[in-house]
Amino acid sequence: MTAPQLLALIVAALLLQLGAGIGWTLWRARIGSGRVPAAVSGALTVERGTRADAAWQGLRAFRVTRRDDEDAARTQCSFHLQPVDGAPLPAFRPGQFLTFTLDVAVPGPDAAMVTRQATRCYSLSDAPDPTHYRVTIKRVPAPPDHPEYPPGRVSNHFHDRVQLGDVLQVKAPGGSFFINPDPDTSVVLIAGGIGITPMMSMLRWCASVQPQRSVHLYYGVRNGREHAFKSQLEALAAAHPAFRLKVAYSCPDPADRVGTDFQHEGRIDVALLQRTLPPGRHAFYVCGPSGLMQTLVPALADWGVPVADLHFEAFGPATVRLPGAAAADGAAQAADVNVDIRFTRSGRTLAWDGQDATLLDFAERHGIAVESGCRSGGCGSCETRVLEGSVRYTNPPDHEPAAGHCLLCVGRPASALVLEA
Repeated sequence: MTAPQLLALIVAALLLQLGAGIGWTLWRARIGSGRVPAAVSGALTVERGTRADAAWQGLRAFRVTRRDDEDAARTQCSFHLQPVDGAPLPAFRPGQFLTFTLDVAVPGPDAAMVTRQATRCYSLSDAPDPTHYRVTIKRVPAPPDHPEYPPGRVSNHFHDRVQLGDVLQVKAPGGSFFINPDPDTSVVLIAGGIGITPMMSMLRWCASVQPQRSVHLYYGVRNGREHAFKSQLEALAAAHPAFRLKVAYSCPDPADRVGTDFQHEGRIDVALLQRTLPPGRHAFYVCGPSGLMQTLVPALADWGVPVADLHFEAFGPATVRLPGAAAADGAAQAADVNVDIRFTRSGRTLAWDGQDATLLDFAERHGIAVESGCRSGGCGSCETRVLEGSVRYTNPPDHEPAAGHCLLCVGRPASALVLEA
């Protein structure tokens, strides 16, 4: 081997070792001037959700290298994932999610278990790292008011079946719910239940990259048994004076200590924010179950928070309407009532009467089988070809359907429709 060839090999090895760090620096520079989306009903100013920079196409194999129970009740479990190919992972924007495609056992027509493919989206719950990803998944039980309904099949599959060494198929990070990287913007993170997961990603990124940035986290759970990441959050609060942690328990257990385990009894509401937030402009990021989203987000707008400073993502179906949105989309609401929807593959024509929240709900209520996953416009599982007519979205979905297609899980008819389903 000649001296120039040897020198070239040494340089290549050094670049390979340093590549991940260089990639992170370039990524931070790129997103430094980016706009943060505001998801609202009515006049929409939503930036399209994006996949990670330089990300892979389609599915990529990841191996589970670690599992951690994150709460005392053991209902929230973190899964650490490393790429099987060993290549560095692309950066993602803190707050984004991963999309998983899995084979899950479900009861068949004759009660025997059969395997079905399922797609689900789960938020990344750690700061970006070129070596691994982490997602945290809550076990979904049967609804308390309908114990006869089955529990969440994919969340329970993760908890009961996915073990160390298993290989999972994963799409690249995506989603339009991510933190504004401007270090001068004060941030208020509001999480309900498992909505803490994208907030952990944002918070840990800020602690690592912008430790002097003002960050307030309001985290609401029922009690100490469901308090996820408790020690991690307390350690971050102790190490970073610019981070203020406020935990609210709505139904504390007798052993839960106010002032130690939690700071406020009750639910997170605007009154709590008014009492405890310092004056000035803040960017608000809200994530949680539909009840929290439908009450708190409009209340923040009523309080005077500008729409540009309101960012939110629901865990599960949720329709968030801000003040003034009803008049703006009233005409569109009227247009989707009493139209015919024809499902060509099923051979049925049905009358849409406006009582269903989405086309997916409408199809399922009438017994039309449609593949679905996240039910919130993120995974693309329900993407369906539109042969005639048009579909509208209250909020643009994270997954962008192909031309001539729609997402049934977040779509409503804007006219009579012919769908290939």
